[in-house]
Amino acid sequence: MTKGTTSFGKRTSKTHTICVRCPRRTFHIQKSKCSSCGYPAARKRTYNWSAKSKRRRTQGTGRMRHMKHIDRRFKNGFRTGTAAAKPASGAAA
Repeated sequence: MTKGTTSFGKRTSKTHTICVRCPRRTFHIQKSKCSSCGYPAARKRTYNWSAKSKRRRTQGTGRMRHMKHIDRRFKNGFRTGTAAAKPASGAAA
């Protein structure tokens, strides 16, 4: 039996499939666990020994639909229900 080409033809089963949380092909089918994000665990899988991995996934690498407005709202004291003041008419020179 050879260790090369003929053996590679027998590799037909998939151990990993697409993960629901992190759309990577890292969800182990038999273990029912994602090797990348740790799904179905509640906490996302991260380690301090992999700083580059943390940098790729951390806050600020996505759209930040909510967080990108926080700085502006903080500057104004998180005010709500107020309208912008109308400019004084006739004062423009």
